Amino acid sequence: MPPPRSSDAPTLAELRRLTDRAGGGREAPDPRALPFGVSGLDAALPGGGLALGALHQIHESGPRGRYAAAAVLFAGGILARLDGPVLWCLHSRDLFAPALARVGLHPDRVVYCETWRDAEVLPAMEEGLRHRGLAGVVGELTRMALTPSRRLQLAAEGSGVTALVVHRLCAGEAAEPEPSAARTRWRVAPAPSEGTNRRMGRPRWRLDLQRCRGGAPGAWIVEACDAQGRLAVPAVLADRPAAPERVQRRAAG
Repeated sequence: MPPPRSSDAPTLAELRRLTDRAGGGREAPDPRALPFGVSGLDAALPGGGLALGALHQIHESGPRGRYAAAAVLFAGGILARLDGPVLWCLHSRDLFAPALARVGLHPDRVVYCETWRDAEVLPAMEEGLRHRGLAGVVGELTRMALTPSRRLQLAAEGSGVTALVVHRLCAGEAAEPEPSAARTRWRVAPAPSEGTNRRMGRPRWRLDLQRCRGGAPGAWIVEACDAQGRLAVPAVLADRPAAPERVQRRAAG
């Protein structure tokens, strides 16, 4: 029988509090993660941000999924905050360089690879991911099966270069991408923005983190990327008290 614990001995909870106090109460940010600067969003991601040197999927919901304009700008904003050139594997010649510049990704940083079919995009991405000097590799795809996604994930892990797949969903295709080895999967959709009769407000997006390895899925209304590629919480939403959490129960079986 173990001896009785002394009243002066600290409990496990007290030791944790002392450890948190010594470290400032926060975990050190992971240098291999890129924070978005939106607290709720970063808290849902392991390491406090988007994992670098990994594969991520982005697609856009609604009738504009074929063009994926918001998804492209979301990808551009991410890469704008990384150093180095970007390899962008095109699906068609409709990528609007001035729009990328508006979210901080200057056209001088982008190397365009004209790959019109998925069968050409995938090997071009894999080859690009072997070059450690790149900030990232983007591929515009209609579909990505599990095996090619594993190859891209392994290539990204090996070089430390971030891979982004922007899905351009064609008419008649499923609204959601297939399962893959990507670290995260995002869905972007335009959201109503505030404005006056004279001036439109900053565009807003609804960001859905549909899948995150080691993290928690969620949804956020954010202001679209600015000229530095940064998201923001709309002022109206930032001042609003947090909504009570609702527990969702799934039917057994």
